[in-house]
Amino acid sequence: MAQSDPDPYKPTEEDVQEPPVGFLASLKFLGPGLILSASVVGSGELIATTVLGAKGGFVTLWVILVSCLVKVALQLEFGKHAISSCEPTMVALDKLPGPRFKVSWAIWAWLGIYVLKYVQEGGVLGGVALILRTGFPQIGKELWALIVAVVVSLLVFRGHYVFIQWAAVVMTALFTILTLACVIILQFTPYAFSFSDVASGLTFRLPVTAVAVALGAFGITGIGGDEIMHYVYWCIEKGYTRYAGPFREGADWTRRAKGWIRVMYRDAIFSMVVYTVVTAAFYLLGAAVLHKLGEVPAKDETVEVLSRMYTETLGGWAKGIFLTGAFIVLFSTLFAALAAWARQFADAFGRLGLLDFFNRRHRHRFIAVFAWVSPLIWCALFLTMKEPVAMIVLGGIATSVMLLLVAYAALHFRYKRVPTPLKPSRAYDLWLWLSIAAIVAVGVYSVYQAIPR
Repeated sequence: MAQSDPDPYKPTEEDVQEPPVGFLASLKFLGPGLILSASVVGSGELIATTVLGAKGGFVTLWVILVSCLVKVALQLEFGKHAISSCEPTMVALDKLPGPRFKVSWAIWAWLGIYVLKYVQEGGVLGGVALILRTGFPQIGKELWALIVAVVVSLLVFRGHYVFIQWAAVVMTALFTILTLACVIILQFTPYAFSFSDVASGLTFRLPVTAVAVALGAFGITGIGGDEIMHYVYWCIEKGYTRYAGPFREGADWTRRAKGWIRVMYRDAIFSMVVYTVVTAAFYLLGAAVLHKLGEVPAKDETVEVLSRMYTETLGGWAKGIFLTGAFIVLFSTLFAALAAWARQFADAFGRLGLLDFFNRRHRHRFIAVFAWVSPLIWCALFLTMKEPVAMIVLGGIATSVMLLLVAYAALHFRYKRVPTPLKPSRAYDLWLWLSIAAIVAVGVYSVYQAIPR
């Protein structure tokens, strides 16, 4: 019999559960990908994607599509490793080969990259503050930023994340429907686009003026390097690792592990379809409306400019709906990021010997403290820099760099850590290598285009 309140990070034989058979039976076990969808349909899709469309027009559509489609292979490899090893992300990274200074070089590299990730989340928090200031101008953006920081801290600190998680998914779905409706209605306005416009975005050209935004958008749209790492914690807390059980030689464990890996694959691919459709819709609105208007979201005008994607197609009445949807989307991004960051930093600090991550009381105490500290730092960064779009793009570039670490770790998991009975097919390996090649190629190409000639 399963324990009444098992610790997801300490799987035991008592927690073992047979995997569901068939797609329909798997539906109730989907979840980690939905959390990531609620997280990524925010700073990447709402801001970075539309900024890229506004700057580059339709010609950079390929960057967005490649970004969404290729990175899921790395996500699957991280999820599969978690199920087969029961290791959270930082424990797994700490075992990568290479130099060590108390912990693996990979953890130190991750910590260094996260300096810019803090800047990114400050930009997202600033976006939420600007939305609230637009709707309620009686309160300044500085006070709204502080209020948002306190509210998101309270929600994660108090553990109300289950309700907010599902509320965010529902509201993101509603906002997505509105965005898709805008794309359809766009065809009956002066901003209508043609098939040739869309086709021009599949030619793999990249204007020099859009290189920086493209690199940032590639890192931040779809599943970013940080969210691939976060996926492990949600897979563990959903129960995939507990249900498969600790690794044991034999047919029983192999059968269960393969079954729960199939469930995880369905979860990840379903979420990929969701965020790819949403990302493409946001991009088309930015390219068709903002690029034609010659307006690029920036500074305090970010929200006002973004809202024109809706008001120019649906009419002035749609601005209120945009503000409501944008608030939910960006706030859910903040919330999901804070919840995941708290777990990841607790895991990293556990590797450094500053706490016992596998002690539930220690872990929860750290998460509670972290939930208060990080949003206040985000708030301070926004109030200092006051450039939400630039802050988000900087974070996207950092995420692109993090993808290189994630790609290396995924290859190590695949060829050095995966148990022999779970070796994937050649088709899977081909997808993994093509994904890594695309990630490296986009980064190199972007840097090459940026070199003055």
